[in-house]
Amino acid sequence: MYTKTTTRYLSDYEYESANEKGNKVIIDMKDVGKIHQSPMELVLSALSGCVAVEVALTIQKRRKTLKDLVIEAEGKRRDDAPRYYTDIHLKFIVTSPDATNEEVEKLTKLSLEKYCSVASSLKANITFSTEIIRE
Repeated sequence: MYTKTTTRYLSDYEYESANEKGNKVIIDMKDVGKIHQSPMELVLSALSGCVAVEVALTIQKRRKTLKDLVIEAEGKRRDDAPRYYTDIHLKFIVTSPDATNEEVEKLTKLSLEKYCSVASSLKANITFSTEIIRE
């Protein structure tokens, strides 16, 4: 399976990237006046989104109520070029009246290690923690 995107120059520090369906994202490399995400922030967003889908669907398949799911992603990068992520931590905040922390941890681990293509594509050591909010 192939995936294709096209990235177009907008200015020295801004680019527009689109997939084959025309969905677009603006990439922003400015230090001052930054509006959009940088490529490395987009990597964290892609990782969070990839894992979120799997975790949310699996929680619901287990007949648990999912009211909200928030993932806070933090990445530590190398000091020297190439400045890739060496460590990434994902904090999963799940709002559910009936999901247990053990269940969410198990589902998250499975998603990261087996199903998330983004996680499998990264060199970084990826860790996670979970928090359940009862509502």
